Formats: sequence, structure tokens, C-alpha cells
Amino acid sequence: MGMNIGNSKQGDEDEVMVEMNTTPLIDVMLVLLVMLIITIPIQLHSVNIDMPSGTPPPQLVEPEVVSIDVTPANEVLWNGEALVGRDALEAKLQAAAAMPVQPEIHVRPNRAARYDTVARVLAASQRYGLVKIGIVGSEQFAQ
Repeated sequence: MGMNIGNSKQGDEDEVMVEMNTTPLIDVMLVLLVMLIITIPIQLHSVNIDMPSGTPPPQLVEPEVVSIDVTPANEVLWNGEALVGRDALEAKLQAAAAMPVQPEIHVRPNRAARYDTVARVLAASQRYGLVKIGIVGSEQFAQ
């Protein structure tokens, strides 16, 4: 902010001020800032959650784990037993889906196995409603 003091050599004529008067802009900014501070609610809201204490109870039934291996020759093994054809795999998956407690399905593809064989196993598992599916041994694909 500055003040323009006139030049005494020019007489009584007022000189035109070239600078912009910023005082009203600062006043408006301060009023808006005060209004913003007043209107922001104090953040004291809390959510009460009753967390369980202690250790969780042990599982009554251990889940069964089914290992499905896909060999380099694109054979599908169910817990080490070779399955002949797609129908045998689908029959086993359908029986596993009908169990009261679904087993965990661990799919272990070999690095040399074809992708469509592994995809067929995963798609059939999903089609029959199995939800506990995991791919095991993926560290062999890391380089």
C-alpha cells in the first residue's frame, strides 16, 4: 500500500493514480476467511465400534484342501490322481461344490502347461460355484 503525494511543481491539478487500491480486496478476503472459519463445524464426530476381545474361537472343521495339478503334458491331476477327459474333472468339481463345506481348491499349473488347460480348470471351478480357489506355485513364473 502506498500513498501518492502530489508534486508541488504542477500547481493545483490532481495527478491520476496509476496503482490499484488493494485495501478493499484484502478486506473482502478477510471477511470471507472469517466466514469460512465460523461455518466449518468442529470435527468431533466419532463412531463407536464394539470390537471383540480375546482370541477368536478355533475352527470346528478344518477345510479340506484339494490340489489340482496341470502337468507339462496338459494332464489334470486331482490330488495326484490322473483325470481322463473333461467330464471326469467336471464330475469331481460338481461333487466338491455339493459338499456342505466347500474344499479349498489349489490349482498348481506347471510352467510348460498350456494356458487353455489352466483356464478350463478355473472356468469349470467357477461355473460350479466353488469360491475358495487359489493358484499355487506362481513363483516359478517370476523371472
